[in-house]
Amino acid sequence: MQYDRVLYLLDDTDANRALIHRDIEVWEYPDGRTQLRAGERALVCRQYDRLTEVDPGAIVECKRLAHVLELAQAVQAQRDNRSIGTAPSRTHRGAEVRTPRRASGTKKQRELTQQDLEATMKALHEHKRGAASVKDSSAVNKR
Repeated sequence: MQYDRVLYLLDDTDANRALIHRDIEVWEYPDGRTQLRAGERALVCRQYDRLTEVDPGAIVECKRLAHVLELAQAVQAQRDNRSIGTAPSRTHRGAEVRTPRRASGTKKQRELTQQDLEATMKALHEHKRGAASVKDSSAVNKR
């Protein structure tokens, strides 16, 4: 089941299979918890957030994957991460007020193309090359 760009995964049980094509309610509490309910029964589920972000600490920890994680983080910065407009407001939990329009320069997840990925790769490569040349010139100046 999907609600507010989060996928809720139910265990594959006979009881849950009986709920296929039935109404399931999403109860969202003020403390941030969400609960799926079918009638009077609370359903056990796991959340899978489709709009996850790369943790900056992971880039430092994974030396072999650092370049790929940096690329993923740069592409995620171009993504429109707003939740859907029909979901309840979350400002009481410290979330920002939702803007009716996306920020300039951002795209929906499905609008990102291969050209966007290639442009981001090129920009990261040029940024790294520029940073490396500055580092090399400062090392020469110290001698």
